[in-house]
Amino acid sequence: MPDQPLTILCLASYFKGQEFLRECKRQGCRVFLLTSYSLEDAKWPHESVDDFFYMPDVDSKWNREHTILGVSHLARTQKIDRIVPLDDFDLETAAALREHLRIPGMGETTTRYFRDKLAMRARARDAGILAPDFVHVLNDDAIREFIRRVSAPWVVKPRSLAGSIGIQKIAGEAELSEALEKLGDRRSFFLLEQFISGDIYHVDTIVHRGQLLFSNASRYGVPPMEVTQGGGVFTTRTLPRDSETSRELGRLNWKTLQEFGLMWGVSHSEFIHSHADGRYYFLETSARVGGANIAELLEAASGINLWAEWAKVEIAGHDGAYSTPQPRNDYAGLLVSLARQESPDTAQFNDPEVVWRMKLPWHIGLIIKSDDPSRVEDLLNQYVAKVRAEVMTSQPAPDKPTH
Repeated sequence: MPDQPLTILCLASYFKGQEFLRECKRQGCRVFLLTSYSLEDAKWPHESVDDFFYMPDVDSKWNREHTILGVSHLARTQKIDRIVPLDDFDLETAAALREHLRIPGMGETTTRYFRDKLAMRARARDAGILAPDFVHVLNDDAIREFIRRVSAPWVVKPRSLAGSIGIQKIAGEAELSEALEKLGDRRSFFLLEQFISGDIYHVDTIVHRGQLLFSNASRYGVPPMEVTQGGGVFTTRTLPRDSETSRELGRLNWKTLQEFGLMWGVSHSEFIHSHADGRYYFLETSARVGGANIAELLEAASGINLWAEWAKVEIAGHDGAYSTPQPRNDYAGLLVSLARQESPDTAQFNDPEVVWRMKLPWHIGLIIKSDDPSRVEDLLNQYVAKVRAEVMTSQPAPDKPTH
């Protein structure tokens, strides 16, 4: 009897992961997609999805019990082999479903280290990984002791939102008291941590069977929190692979992933190089492809599409065979900004190094590729100046996720 194709249930409360779905189908899998009713008309690759299932949105979340009941009902007639969350906000739901149905993959305890910023901080501290000092916004005495020990400014962070959403920079005790008062009974869902000024980096990886198979370090321009909350042009660029910065970030990132328990999948981790003491601090990690078109940046530089490779890793699972394609050794830079025009004209950005242009209303986005990292940096600086002068606009930062 021939082997039956794997059935992969993908969870997507946001519109992303299309290449993951396509690669699963190219690999011969049956592909199911559980998504939100609000995304029913999104441009999903229907040719790569065998069946769609929908959940109602409730304040950007699905009802957990209803989701478990619905997927359990589906499992009466369909053998589900993998459950994969395509977005940060689906990690906990996927873990709960795996635990409930006893399907291989990351469980709820390990998922906490890749989703809950308080769990990340505590795990990093226990593992001897340098991270900003912090306290859970829970016990009054512990909070008072923290603010006596750690000088302002501080940041109040939601434990389970993604990126810079919901983060508040706090200048002093009066402002902190006001912020905590506003949080009310929700304050246990937040942490308070030391604010560190510095350059922020991200490391993106592929892991299989506990082995690091691909790793790339990149540096943001303006810190993402400043772009999200104050407006501006978002940029990032891949680093020279033989630089000491790349090597140090790679070592730190791999220690983090090992201590946190990532056995297979992809990850996006962030670190800050402190202006004050010159050390690298762990900020956060995740078991997913980085957002903000970072996958496109890495594909331009390396030829490796993280969404497609993640699909192959998930299909291989903990005991199957997988090998990463040989990466190219180019470099790439990315810029993205809100635009004043619905369809901004990008014809002026006509250098041959431009290899990607964003097609999203009221946005401008470009990727530059070269075998010379200094050429990428020069063009990125020129383009950012033009975008700021002629295209860029801004709007208030969201205080919760939006589709």
